[in-house]
Amino acid sequence: MLNFVWIFLFLSAFCVALFKLVILGDQAVFSEIINAMFAQAKTAFEISLGLSGILALWMGIMKIGEHSGFIALLTKALNPLFERLMPEIPKDHPALGAMTMNIAANMLGLDNAATPMGIKAMQEMQTLNRHPDQASDAQILFLVLNTSSVTLFPVTIFAYRAQLGAANPSDVFIPILIATYVSTLVGLLAVAAVQKINLLDKIVLAYLSGVTLLVGGIVAYIAGLDQAEMLKQSALTSHIILFGLVIAFIVAAVYKRLNAYDLFIDGAKQGFRTAVTIIPYLVAMLVAFGVFRAGGALELITDGVRLLVNVAGIDNRFIDGLPTALMKPFSGSGARAMMIDTMQTHGADSFAGRLASVVQGSTETTFYVLAVYFGAVNIKQIRHAAACGLIADCAGITAATFVTYWFFG
Repeated sequence: MLNFVWIFLFLSAFCVALFKLVILGDQAVFSEIINAMFAQAKTAFEISLGLSGILALWMGIMKIGEHSGFIALLTKALNPLFERLMPEIPKDHPALGAMTMNIAANMLGLDNAATPMGIKAMQEMQTLNRHPDQASDAQILFLVLNTSSVTLFPVTIFAYRAQLGAANPSDVFIPILIATYVSTLVGLLAVAAVQKINLLDKIVLAYLSGVTLLVGGIVAYIAGLDQAEMLKQSALTSHIILFGLVIAFIVAAVYKRLNAYDLFIDGAKQGFRTAVTIIPYLVAMLVAFGVFRAGGALELITDGVRLLVNVAGIDNRFIDGLPTALMKPFSGSGARAMMIDTMQTHGADSFAGRLASVVQGSTETTFYVLAVYFGAVNIKQIRHAAACGLIADCAGITAATFVTYWFFG
C-alpha cells in the first residue's frame, strides 16, 4: 500500500506538471518540482534531527513508566472488560494478557511495546480459531480497537508540533482525546452490531459509562467557557496531566526501588535511534508529497473540493487539513508527512495545522494494522474487519474536524 501511495504521488505530480507545461505554458513548473525535492529532503533531515531530543526525552520517561508497573496496572484494569467483550476466549487465557498489555501500551504511546504484544495476542487467539484462514470475532474486535487509536498521550504529535514551532505543542491534547474516544466508541459499536455483543452487560456498561462520563464531563466543562478561556484551560489541563504522569512514573520507580535514571537513559537511547531510523522514511514521503504539491496535483484536488464546499455554503478551512485525513487509513508515514507539510505550509498553530494534528491522533492506520496483525497469523478472510475499521476512521476524522472548529475555529 505504501509503495502504491508513493508511486501515485510522483506520477500524478508528473502528469499535472506536464499538462501545465504543454497546455498552460507554465515553464517554471518542473523547476519548482526539482527545488521542492531538494528542499523537502533537507527539511526531513532537519525535522528528524530536531526530533531526536524530544523523542529521547519522552521515550526515556515512558521507559520509566513501562518498568514502574503502569502497563501491568492498566492490564489488570482492562481484563474484566475484555473477558466479556470476547467470551470465546477462556478466562486466564494468554491472549487476554497480551491483548490488554497491547491496549495499555497504546494508551501510553509505547508503540515499540504495543506492536509485539499485538502480534502475540493475535497468535494466541489464532490457537482458538476454528477456521485458521478466517478472522475470528475476537480477532476482529481487537483489530478494530487498535485501528481506532486508543491513545491517551500522543507525545509524538506533541514532538512534531514543538519541532515545527507551535507556541503550545500540547494544546491539541483535549481535542485528540475527544476525537479518539469517538473513533473507539463507534468502532466498538460497529463490531458489536455485527457480532451481536451484549453491551448492556453490567461490567461492560460500567466501563463504557465511566469513560463516557469522564469525557462528557470534560466536554461539559469546556463548553461553558468562551474560546480564549477554553484554550487556556485545555492547555493548563494538558500540562498538569503530562507533568503529573512524569512525576507518577518517577514516584512509582522510587517505590519499586528501580534506577529511574538508568531506565530514562535506556529509553532515551531508543528515542534517539527512532529519530535516526525515521530519516529515510520521512525523506521518502516528504519529498513525494513536496513533488505532489509543487507539481500542482494537490492544488487541483483541494480546489475541486473547495469549489464544491463553497457551492454548498460550508466553511472551507478544513480542506487544507484534508490530505492527512485521506491518507490516514492507508499509510501512517504518509499521513505523518502530510501533517508535517500542512504545518510547514500553513503554520503549526494555524487552523489547518491543528486540524492535521488532531486528525493524526484520532485514528490509527487501518490497512497497515490489518496487514501486520492478520499477516502475522496468515489470515486471508478478514470478514467485517476492514469495514468496521473504516467506520471508526470516518467517525474519528469527522469528530476531529468538528472538535477543531470548536476549539480553534
